[in-house]
Amino acid sequence: MTTEQKVARRKLSLLDLAKELSNVSRACKVMGYSRQQFYEIRRNFQTYGADGLVDRLPGAKGPHPNRVAAEIEQAILDHAMDHPCHGCTRVEQELRLKGVQVSSGGVRGVWQRHGLLTKHERLLRLEKATAERRIELKEEQIRLLERFSPEFRERHIEAPHTGALVAVDTFFVGVLKGVGKIYLQTAIDCHSRYAFARLYPSKLPVTAVHLMNNDVLPFFEAKGAKVETVLSDNGREFCGRMDRHPYELFLQLEEIEHRTTRVKRPQSNGIVERLHRTLLDEHFRVEGRKTWFETIEEMQKVLDDYLIVYNTKRPHQGRGMNGRTPASAFSDGLKKPDLKRKEKAPDPQPQQTAA
Repeated sequence: MTTEQKVARRKLSLLDLAKELSNVSRACKVMGYSRQQFYEIRRNFQTYGADGLVDRLPGAKGPHPNRVAAEIEQAILDHAMDHPCHGCTRVEQELRLKGVQVSSGGVRGVWQRHGLLTKHERLLRLEKATAERRIELKEEQIRLLERFSPEFRERHIEAPHTGALVAVDTFFVGVLKGVGKIYLQTAIDCHSRYAFARLYPSKLPVTAVHLMNNDVLPFFEAKGAKVETVLSDNGREFCGRMDRHPYELFLQLEEIEHRTTRVKRPQSNGIVERLHRTLLDEHFRVEGRKTWFETIEEMQKVLDDYLIVYNTKRPHQGRGMNGRTPASAFSDGLKKPDLKRKEKAPDPQPQQTAA
């Protein structure tokens, strides 16, 4: 029995007691009601019957007469799905441009009825809708989901051993007086974070090939390792026709798989992007204020000295590095030789000679 039913039964008991005692005052005193309440209860019972004994809350019954129309409410919910981080005023202005007249308070009321008052709740609604049905997300929606979802933030590049994946990229360093633009070709082993870098006056495909052929592959061969996969962006120095592009042809000759990142997604190659920031903060911005360079060779010599420190002496704070140097992680990540014993073939039976 609900509370409303209990209250209605108590009021009915009050009417029965007053009729039995023929005394309204005594009945009200016993049941704990006032005479004014008694006459109001009796009037409601005589007018509405048993339903009149149930307490009626003040206000409009059913939908409020000032509630926004159903089509406007749906437009607000659709806008919240497309732009979950827009506030009430922004939604009002956006819908007004589309010919939908609604106030910011009306927008807030719709959000409140559907449990979407906070930005976090609207993002959860978008994520739930994405999980339940296959839809094509807009670039803004993808960016917001990656920003607020811990699952996206914890994604990282997998490289189980040294040489499994080498990330490469081109970085614009600046302009050197008398020389022109200076570009940096970089390569880094994603497992050990061992880095290679060389400066060039252009970013042609031949410069990317030169770094791999003269620095990266000889170092791996000397350590008994092999580069299995190269990860790059879609720059012209890395990508082109498979049968003509110099970099593509070089990787095919070396039997190295070539993977590319998604367009306009630099975080897909985040390890080499983080290397660029480290080189910029710890080397180029410092040396550019201490030394006056006149040639690329002078810049390269200082850069080589820094890379020795970076690879062999500087503890690395990357994921899974635990403070090791890249050189130490490079050695630890080398593929172990297969120790499975090969089954020995049975010895041949000696041939019997004729007596």
